[in-house]
Amino acid sequence: MIEGAEEEIIEKIKKSEAKDDKVVKVVEKIKKVRVKVLRNNKWQIEGKLVLKEEKIYVLKDKELRLEIVWLHYNTLIVEHRGW
Repeated sequence: MIEGAEEEIIEKIKKSEAKDDKVVKVVEKIKKVRVKVLRNNKWQIEGKLVLKEEKIYVLKDKELRLEIVWLHYNTLIVEHRGW
């Protein structure tokens, strides 16, 4: 279940303007052949999200990627202190 901060991250991913040439080509090919799945389920389009191997693909947006890492690795249980 996705909620809270993760919902915000997904919305940011959907709105991201960052481009990754390889992924842009895959998405264009998916749209061209009018399917939602390409290359044996490796790539998919689900609404405004691009999935690779059933995981949300985050485009080349450094700030967004850092926010995701911080969200999942800076908790009391797995807090990373830089050593």
